[in-house]
Parts: sequence; structure tokens; C-alpha cells
Amino acid sequence: MGKIVIVGPAWPLRGGGMSTFNERLARAYQDLGHEVQIITFSLQYPAFLFPGKSQFSEEAAPADLKIEVRINSINPFSWWSTARYIGNLRADVLIFRYWMPFMAPCLGFIAKWSRWMGSKARRVAIADNIIPHEPFPFSKPLTAFFLRQMDDVHTLSASVRDDLAKFKFKGGQKLLKHPLYDNYGQKVSREEALQHLGLSADYTYFLFFGFIRQYKGLDLLLQSFADARLKKHKVKLIVAGEFYENPDRYYRLIREHNLADRVEMHSRFIADDQVKYYFSAASLVTQTYHHATQSGVTQVGFQFDTPMLVTNVGGLSELVDNGQSGYVCERVPQQIADCMVDFLQNDRFAEMSAKVAVKKQEFSWEVFAKELR
Repeated sequence: MGKIVIVGPAWPLRGGGMSTFNERLARAYQDLGHEVQIITFSLQYPAFLFPGKSQFSEEAAPADLKIEVRINSINPFSWWSTARYIGNLRADVLIFRYWMPFMAPCLGFIAKWSRWMGSKARRVAIADNIIPHEPFPFSKPLTAFFLRQMDDVHTLSASVRDDLAKFKFKGGQKLLKHPLYDNYGQKVSREEALQHLGLSADYTYFLFFGFIRQYKGLDLLLQSFADARLKKHKVKLIVAGEFYENPDRYYRLIREHNLADRVEMHSRFIADDQVKYYFSAASLVTQTYHHATQSGVTQVGFQFDTPMLVTNVGGLSELVDNGQSGYVCERVPQQIADCMVDFLQNDRFAEMSAKVAVKKQEFSWEVFAKELR
């Protein structure tokens, strides 16, 4: 069996999409008999680039994983030190997570310099994004520099694969299925979840989950939720996640549409051990993104057999079978509301949840780990 090194976010950075993914991937390789180490950041973002309250976890380090905290994203001396450290590991495969151009110099030079330090490992990137969600200066040359250091670049959605093609990357490429986030535990009863969250059992709950940024379309969802037809149903929206931008525009929409008594705002970072309660309480997960590549929230929804409503952007529609495991609609409040009304009027939860339970069998960590190498 081989030695695999994953370079990217992990503990002590807070759980969330990539940290959770990398740690779960490391466990998948360990289960297959490989020796695995994660090299992560001592500083991931300078303060001006991080809109949240804290970058760091309050939880203890995972006891079953070897994690080296070493990389400072803005300190080239730490890149050189990390490259030298990698050179001494004699790894067979180096897996880099790439998601934004800001990280291109740091990760690209670590990959480049580690070759100089004697590392003969194959360099493999998992590209969450090739073109960033939000404008970033010099994004194209920065991404091109990072790609030149990779032997293989694998993507998690067709839209990112298509973006990669624009760079004429000549190395190995695969389109892989994002595995389930099965690390949040098992589904609990709706009654237990609602009691834990302090919510009334008299209502059906829709869920908007995760960090709140402009591209994720909470504004679209609030406009849709104001549809007069929904007021005839005992339904509420849970917004669970930390604001990564000024929240005033969303609270203004809530006031303008008289939604204060129909929206449950849990505007904070949701710890890993709390995730199961939100998805067990929800009847429908709503992802009304303005634009996207893929979203880990979808894979959490699959884990808890929760139907999903997604907008037809990026890779979101690749995972949800419209009218079966959920809904795919355009970024139009009227169409989003149409789906929510259909879900309620026709009591679609049971049939859609059953379809989700079948669909999720496609998203295996073991298969992903084997295909990635």
C-alpha cells in the first residue's frame, strides 16, 4: 500500500466543506490500508479575506488522523519549509485541494518546490472551483500557475470540468462524484430534532444551510417564501449558518415581506454534532444559488434522506432528479415558490425521501478514493 499526503484545510480549522471532506477522505484511504497524512494551515486566510468570526475549531484534534499544522498562506518561508517537509516524506501521491486563486501561489509553490526537494510523488488536485465564485484579481494567471504544477486535476461537477478545459490542461482528468458527508451521524426522529432545536412540531420546516454569501441566493429564497400561496400552509424556513457578508439586506427582506414570524434565524456557525438535528427536522433543503459549481450541502441532504430544491446552476442539477429526489428550477422566485407549493400541497416528502435514499447509494467514499488515485 502507498503513502498519501493531502494538502489542504483540516483541523484546527473549523469544520465545514473542505476540512470535513479532507478528513473524511483521509479515513477512506486509511480504511483501504494506506498510510495517510494531512498537511494543513496554521493560517489559511488573512483577516481581511475571512468574513466569519473565527477560522479555528474549538473541538479536540481527531485522534485517528495524522495532521501536520504547517502552512501559512501568506508566508513564503512556510511554503519552502512545507516543501522540504514533503520531500522527506517520500509520499507516493500528493493530493492538493484547490478552490480559489488566492491559494494558487501557496499551493503551487509547495508543489513545485517539493519536487526540488526530492519528492517523486504524483501531484493530484481536487478542484472545487477553477473560476472563482467572486471576482479575484489575476485569477486566470494564478490558476494557470497552479495547474502547471499538477499531474492530474479531478473535478466534482461538469461545470468545473468545462472551466478546466478553458485552461487546456494536458494532464490526467476525471469527473468524480462528490461522496456523502456521512460523518455527521445518523438521522434522528423529527420529534427529537425539533425538541433539540426548540421548534414547534406544528410546522413543516424548509432549510437553508451553510455559510451565507451573496452567490448562495438567500435573497431569492426569501422573495420566494413571501409568495401568498405559502401563507396558506403551516411552513417555516430555518436559516442555519454564519453570515459571511453584511446581513442587513436579508433582514430588510424579512421586514419588507412580513416574514419575521415565518423565518427561524440560526445565524451562527453550526458545529458538526448539531448538523443531524437540522437535517432531521427539515422536510426540504433549499439551495437557491445564483451561481455554483457544486455544494457539499447536497451531500449532507443525501446522507439524511432529505429532498432538495436546487436552482439550475453549475453542478447542482447534476445530482438532483427533478420531480423525483427533489426539484430543479430556474433562479426565478415564482418558479421556486411553485416547487415549494407543489411539495406542500401534494405531500411529497415521503416519496421524495425514499428516492433520495436510493440515489445516495451512488456516492461512496471507497469508490471515490480508488478513482482519485
